[in-house]
Amino acid sequence: MKRRSHMTVQLDWNNLGFAYRKLPYRYIARYKDGAWQTGGLSEESTLDIGECSPCLHYGQQAFEGLKAYRTKDGHIQLFRPDQNAARLQRSAERLLMPAVPTDLFLHAVKSVVRANSDYVPPYGTGATLYLRPLLIGVGDIIGVKPAEEYLFVVFAMPVGNYFKGGLTPTNFLVSEHYDRAAPYGTGAAKVGGNYAASYLPGKLAKEREFSDVIYLDPATHTKIEEVGAANFFGITKDNTFVTPLSPSILPSITKYSLLYLAKHRLGMEAIEGEVPIAELDRFAEAGACGTAAVISPIGGIQYKDKFHVFYSETEVGPVTRRLYDELTGIQFGDVEAPEGWIYPVD
Repeated sequence: MKRRSHMTVQLDWNNLGFAYRKLPYRYIARYKDGAWQTGGLSEESTLDIGECSPCLHYGQQAFEGLKAYRTKDGHIQLFRPDQNAARLQRSAERLLMPAVPTDLFLHAVKSVVRANSDYVPPYGTGATLYLRPLLIGVGDIIGVKPAEEYLFVVFAMPVGNYFKGGLTPTNFLVSEHYDRAAPYGTGAAKVGGNYAASYLPGKLAKEREFSDVIYLDPATHTKIEEVGAANFFGITKDNTFVTPLSPSILPSITKYSLLYLAKHRLGMEAIEGEVPIAELDRFAEAGACGTAAVISPIGGIQYKDKFHVFYSETEVGPVTRRLYDELTGIQFGDVEAPEGWIYPVD
């Protein structure tokens, strides 16, 4: 498809929020007759799928989330998109969907960024171009079985902060009556059902003026697993970076990046292991992390009748701030990245 002529997009880049905005182009590819067909850019934002598509009835779908960043010199780059491709492949395997090859994934993502480059926010605003790759089972299948055809779609939108306030501490409520995923279920796959199940507990938490809920492990309800739609991390009083390990947790690319940075850039001990909810006192700082959230400091956690405050309810802890600056510095091209983390787009 011919690229449209350059135009200057006028948006309030500093106050975008995290919301959908229809952009001119997206990428669509179809899997049919046992193979991926040649895909391409499309200006049509509505998908034409059959009423009997398994993605609608049985939840046979998976998705990803990643961002494109504008650097100080005006270039555009991606942060570890190969890891998003790998995670989508693992999600597809769990739901018996065909894997999207890494080359196709990267081609689609870069094509969408280039085609919508006018909407990549300017450097210095803190805003980014959010990309949503989507893999869905389509076709006329009424029985409980995998689809025979699939759509792989990548669309984009400029976004600001996921949590209101950005790098400002907010408070969370431990969910005592709802689980994010079942033991040995689809918790480690990035599938829609995990998120739909979080709507009600998240709504109840917000009604009590908390940002979201913290989910405990579904088997014993004694260990922290996830923070809403993000991963949890804590900084112990002896300066150790700790994040939960469980087969029910979505393997966050941001979390694993922070584990590496804490150890190799900040010189900290970095541990992925169990985080008992009864041991919150060991942490001097805590936060939520993910592609959308980046890093959101946790001011306090309400568990049963006790409210535990970490560093502060109003100020960001020093280690959390250093991790944020290191991570976002890499993403926006201001800090040297570990080898293989950055993919130039232009």
